[in-house]
Amino acid sequence: MDLAFAPRQIEFWPIERLRPYTRNAKMHGADQVARIAASMARFGWTVPCMVGDDGELIAGHGRVLAATELGLSEVPVIRLDHLVEAERRAYRGHGIALPRS
Repeated sequence: MDLAFAPRQIEFWPIERLRPYTRNAKMHGADQVARIAASMARFGWTVPCMVGDDGELIAGHGRVLAATELGLSEVPVIRLDHLVEAERRAYRGHGIALPRS
């Protein structure tokens, strides 16, 4: 089996470089963003955002909103440049939050 690995290097990108996915089905209300920000302030940033080379967010919209609320100017990202658009959509649908058995 050929398994694609995301780059081993986490990059730090300015928030302005990121573009939200306009068809994102998951909306983050102010209360949820505040909870994410509180968690990040307490535990640190533990999961980087996933982005395409074009800056479009694949995963991490809530984290970026929380980062903005915290006054951060850049965020950790992993570029998933090996994914085509259909794979980006599939990842957004499943990502790392797969159902538990």
